Amino acid sequence: EYKVMGLAPYGEPKHAGRIFRELVDLKDDGSFKLNLDYFDFCAGLTMTNARFDALFGGPPRAPESPLTPREMDLAASVQRVTEEVMLRMARHARTETGLPDLCLAGGVALNCVGNGRIHRERVFDRLWIQPAAGDAGGALGAALTAWHHYLDKPRRAGALDSQHGSRLGPEYSDAEIESCLKGAGADYRRLDRSDLLDAAAVALAAGKVVGWFQGRMEYGPRALGARSILGDPRDPRMQTTMNVKIKRRESFRPFAPAVLRERCSEYFELDADSPYMLLTAPVRAARRRPETEEERRLFGIERLKVARSEIPAVTHVDYSARVQTVSRADDPLFRDLLEAFDRKTGCPVLVNTSFNVRGEPIVCSPREAFACFMRTEMDCLAIGGFFLEKAGQRPWRDDPQWERRLVLD
Repeated sequence: EYKVMGLAPYGEPKHAGRIFRELVDLKDDGSFKLNLDYFDFCAGLTMTNARFDALFGGPPRAPESPLTPREMDLAASVQRVTEEVMLRMARHARTETGLPDLCLAGGVALNCVGNGRIHRERVFDRLWIQPAAGDAGGALGAALTAWHHYLDKPRRAGALDSQHGSRLGPEYSDAEIESCLKGAGADYRRLDRSDLLDAAAVALAAGKVVGWFQGRMEYGPRALGARSILGDPRDPRMQTTMNVKIKRRESFRPFAPAVLRERCSEYFELDADSPYMLLTAPVRAARRRPETEEERRLFGIERLKVARSEIPAVTHVDYSARVQTVSRADDPLFRDLLEAFDRKTGCPVLVNTSFNVRGEPIVCSPREAFACFMRTEMDCLAIGGFFLEKAGQRPWRDDPQWERRLVLD
């Protein structure tokens, strides 16, 4: 579903009418019924069946095969229908309750494009989305249920966001990190906070890709500046570089911008908190680069090559961006890095993607971070109070004995 959302802007919602006629009976209040004649998830092993294939002109695309206009138009159509369901549900909730604020959870609440539409159309005054909105977020609800209902602890509501930037995971001391780096035979420098920020900002401004491993790990599917891979959004090659050489994923998938909260509206049509990267907003017209006649004739993935704004690495083909706003309360160190980069470049935005490669979870421990750094074409790693450059490292080979020692330690 994440890939469907990312692919949708490349296509046209040509099948939306067919979906509403054949697959989804949607009511004005947002309630809907699926026509299960086309689905197999209730009793079989796949999501859809042969009737679904016939309705859309053939079997599913084989994994890793080229993307065609068919897949792009299907993605655009599914996204259009999803947004309509979300909007109708939200409008009905506002009408029924009269309440000004909306909280969202559940897997569909990770559809930041739909969230962005609810926000832009001002269905509610304020929107808050649980950052671990998928099934995994149920673990937090279970813990809170035990805390309040079984242990009878008080529930103190009041703060707009008491989830502490979703930094709820484990953290590691510099001593633990250095032990890991020594065990791996890494070449590293120990720096104070100011020098670490400067080294990372200099590297980023030079077009290098930096792994950023700091503090408590984020809870949820988004990297928010604790387990992140960072880059310069002004570099038109950065999206392809990070997708192909580091993330090892499909080139069409967009990256998100992390931006200083008070500077957000200078670059995006958004003047609201978006600390969890769960709102999509258009890039401001003043920051866009008009397409040439030749560029307008490009189709599909070819459109990816066009630099569409002053920050092309985070501007999708429809001029949208999945925005993360960063305030001092969210993450002081990540905020300081954005400010350091801004001082060097005049740009308060960084490319921010999760610290992992395709098919693997986000790194949690120093061991995982160093291994990911060495297995990819990442240029630098800022991990705790230490700074590493790829050029200074000895040739890497996976060593099961080293990994086993670290686990035992």
